[in-house]
Amino acid sequence: MILTATLGLPMLGALAIAVSRRWTETTARLFAVGVSLLPVLLLAWAWLQFDTQGALFQFVEEVPWVPSLGMGYRLGVDGIALAVATMSALVFAASIAYPVDTQNQPRQYYAWMLFLQSVSLGVFLALDLLLFYVFFDLSLVGMFFLIGRWGHGQAQLAAFKFFLYTFCGSLLLLLAIIGLYLSVEPHTFDMRVLIEQQPLAGGGVAAGLVFLALMLGFAIKTPIVPVHTWLPQAHVDAPGPASAVLAGVLLKMGTYGMIRIPYSMMGETFARYALIIALFAVASILYGAFVAFGQRNLKRRIAYTSINHMGYTVLGIAVAGALIQDTEYARELALVGATVEMVAHGLITGALFLICGSFWQRTEEYDLDSYGGLLRQAPLLTAFTVLASFASLGLPGLAGFVAEFHIFTGTFAVYPWLAVVGVLGILVTAALFLQMLQKLFFGTMPQRWAHFEDLHAVEWGVLAVLSAGFVIIGIAPEFLLTLIEASATLLVGGP
Repeated sequence: MILTATLGLPMLGALAIAVSRRWTETTARLFAVGVSLLPVLLLAWAWLQFDTQGALFQFVEEVPWVPSLGMGYRLGVDGIALAVATMSALVFAASIAYPVDTQNQPRQYYAWMLFLQSVSLGVFLALDLLLFYVFFDLSLVGMFFLIGRWGHGQAQLAAFKFFLYTFCGSLLLLLAIIGLYLSVEPHTFDMRVLIEQQPLAGGGVAAGLVFLALMLGFAIKTPIVPVHTWLPQAHVDAPGPASAVLAGVLLKMGTYGMIRIPYSMMGETFARYALIIALFAVASILYGAFVAFGQRNLKRRIAYTSINHMGYTVLGIAVAGALIQDTEYARELALVGATVEMVAHGLITGALFLICGSFWQRTEEYDLDSYGGLLRQAPLLTAFTVLASFASLGLPGLAGFVAEFHIFTGTFAVYPWLAVVGVLGILVTAALFLQMLQKLFFGTMPQRWAHFEDLHAVEWGVLAVLSAGFVIIGIAPEFLLTLIEASATLLVGGP
């Protein structure tokens, strides 16, 4: 019952905070932090117990729900799900611990954060398609209230746009899930059965429509160009910790969903459209990088780099699904790289958005041209921003490099010309982060920032934990690669 506890404890914590009115700001925050750490510990224990030589899905928990319809409460993880879920739990704990203005509503804020942690982890742990969809949809609710109530600027408009866009995507997913359900006999929502039977193999109109609905739904969530327009505004107007969760966790639902459903359950159809998916991925890589370079708003710039980095992930997934003869090892490398990119991006961009939150708490200003010369004024803030920026641009020795090396090595063996074009995105990303650092921390400091405060103990403590994660993955990635490779080998070599 370890996975049920992983989901249930944050939900119980959310209910405990929501029903009582006796919580102060400090007690609500400490309680929420303590509860949010429990899934991290449980998933770390599962990681240690995971058998890399065993079955694809482990720690399976199954209880019949509506047996006549093939519905059940099914949880389980493979190496890919376990890696992404553990990262997600850590990003949630860090975001909940990070200081934020709760606007005198700490009880409601931390209740929504714990609720969102519970349902978000459910997406990665579900082995039932309908349960997956329920968790996927509920995550929209939590983020909608976090942006709309505790955001700034045009927060309510940003929340509405976020919800409407992503809810349209989830409706497409529902139609596709029904199509998959009806395509197998006996009808079932069990992911394991659908992966094994590949019910829509052989193509046809039905397979094409189901695949299109799935990929559109997940593309909106990821997001991929051109269905990305909801993302920048949602990030800019959300509170820093909510932005960290949005980028670090919720975007991964799109790419994880691509791996778990269309890639794993519709292998032949995925292979037919793999090149088209790869082209959209490269377009996102280049578009995200160039548009980010043109942004003068700190948070908007980092938001567009998320489109760029999620493009790398989708490129790796597309390459992994291209059933080209004698490329099994390259496709496995690409799938491993895509998963490492999800983990690395969650930690790195989560840290960057928390840093944005620190800037907002001190200045209520995101304009890069308004800053400068903060190196001496805030050395700790400078150090963590530099480290996260270098990790995001793919500097060797940090997690971003490990992910991108695997993705581009695999891509070069399958679609070499796309690999060459995609590398341009790395060059532009390096330039935009270096320029960002120059504008923030070097040059002459404006007089109005003479009393700018450096990071407080809680802030640098949280950032140190996230930074340790992407530094360790960059220096000694074997513990992560071994876990992911165990499942990637089975998926690439499977049906």
